[in-house]
Amino acid sequence: MVRTAQATTFSSSPFFDDRGSHGIAQPITEFVNPHSRPIVSYYFPKGVGEHHYGERHPMKPHRLTLTNALVMGYGLDKQIHHIYNPRPATQAELEAYHDHDYIDFLSRVTPRNQSEMRHLIDTFNCVEDCPIFAEMYDFCRMYAGGSLAGARKLCAGTCDIAINWSGGLHHAKRGEASGFCYVNDVVLAILELLRYHPRVLYIDIDIHHGDGVELAFYHSNRVMTVSFHKYTGEFFPGTGKLDDNGAGIGKHFCLNVPLQDGIDDDMYLTIFKTVIEDTVTAFRPTSIVLQCGADSLGCDRLGAFNLSIAAHGECVNFVRKFNVPLLILGGGGYTIKNVSRCWAYETAVLVGASIPDELPATVYDPFFRDSQWKLHPPLTGRVENQNSPASLQRITISTRNKLRYLQGAPSVAMQEIPPDLEGLLADEDRTLDERDEEQGTALAGEGRNDRSIARNEFYDGEKDVDNDESSALSATKTRASATTRRARGTRRTRGRGRSKTAPATPREEGEDDPEEAPATASSRGAKGKSRGKGRARPRVKSTDKDKDKGTTLTEPDLDPDPGATTPMDLEIDI
Repeated sequence: MVRTAQATTFSSSPFFDDRGSHGIAQPITEFVNPHSRPIVSYYFPKGVGEHHYGERHPMKPHRLTLTNALVMGYGLDKQIHHIYNPRPATQAELEAYHDHDYIDFLSRVTPRNQSEMRHLIDTFNCVEDCPIFAEMYDFCRMYAGGSLAGARKLCAGTCDIAINWSGGLHHAKRGEASGFCYVNDVVLAILELLRYHPRVLYIDIDIHHGDGVELAFYHSNRVMTVSFHKYTGEFFPGTGKLDDNGAGIGKHFCLNVPLQDGIDDDMYLTIFKTVIEDTVTAFRPTSIVLQCGADSLGCDRLGAFNLSIAAHGECVNFVRKFNVPLLILGGGGYTIKNVSRCWAYETAVLVGASIPDELPATVYDPFFRDSQWKLHPPLTGRVENQNSPASLQRITISTRNKLRYLQGAPSVAMQEIPPDLEGLLADEDRTLDERDEEQGTALAGEGRNDRSIARNEFYDGEKDVDNDESSALSATKTRASATTRRARGTRRTRGRGRSKTAPATPREEGEDDPEEAPATASSRGAKGKSRGKGRARPRVKSTDKDKDKGTTLTEPDLDPDPGATTPMDLEIDI
């Protein structure tokens, strides 16, 4: 608290920032109609921005707290359909891609015991760029849990766009850390999407090459990776040449767009829209993962491009317009005031809201004082553009030539179900149909349902025949006849004879004898009227199921009306 006699605080600046004529953005107060726009889910793990890599380390998780403060300050939470605090990823979920030994190491190492685990620290590359800091494993579980939750939401079809600005750490490998990244949440999210989506497109606009994601799917044709990055051969991570395009069945499913220092908005948007539109047309993805690393912005601490926040957001807007389930992730970005403004602006783009250039009032106003609290400050300190139209045209032509080899989007009709999905079907929980299907008996989902036929219905058609060609049916009729004779005494069964009350009518010339014609399936199911030839209508005999229930066939009236024509009854088991 400042005393009344004290004009200023102990710092050289006033206690409160007075924006004066620069203005303050008024937050949006109107809630979005749930069905008027694509459904957006926003994931912010509580406490993820409180972690700290170290005093001099360029990676600042605090940028996530600033981003969330701007999103809420603009009132974009009223435009977002669902906001989640996702649960941390479990060790089993992390080991869906990473090695068990590596994840076990991350769960045990701390700043206190790192001297005792020096040999493992060197083995897993947790040095310099990837230091050991307090609660590091919890931090990894938090951002990975947000990406996995967003991927599951997209697979369930309950949202169209999922946003996790804490994710996008694309350098981590299966068994080691790399480039400030310990757990590759991008790969984990894509693996989750592949359980439902046949083809996933990964787009990376970080200034660094997304080597970890590319390596994970370098031999797969179900994931196409497209990375726009700076490439000189020495700039980290040193990969991402134009000629790197996959291997095995994944050949031509890996696209790299290497760029040079100083690329501006017009050049970047031109090549980005050209390459992405051609890729989507050829690959036809069923879902897209977009890594929005903000270190490609101008004036970044580790970057060398001249992109503005508006151009960076236009890339996101261009991908959004494909109307494909979209997972948005963060990534690099080391000038935190620019990172937070960029991701807040792109959140507004994704929810379809228009926000003013003035920033809202937050507790973090001092971070934006030098830019006069503007969302789109003028770019200062531009880097000389070393990209030429000819070099970009060469990249575009090379990319289109690779896409020609795809020959249509790959199909996954015969792909194997992921292992953990099979584990959900325990033996004791499987139904009888599922067991029959596994045994290959072709009985799964099938059941017999004999329809009952009234005794006064007749077959129709020129090919109506009896079923005397089947030996199995004959044997059944013999058994049925014996049972009937025992029930009737000396009366003979009527399976082959003619009725005593309805004399047979002579057949017309050229008419086939039904007893000599082969039996067909259609003849047993046809309905119609009598042809007047005296031929009998077969009667359905009770099935074994009917016998179990105690049902019996009733005897027909043996003394019918002399003026009526009584149909013949045949004992046939269908």
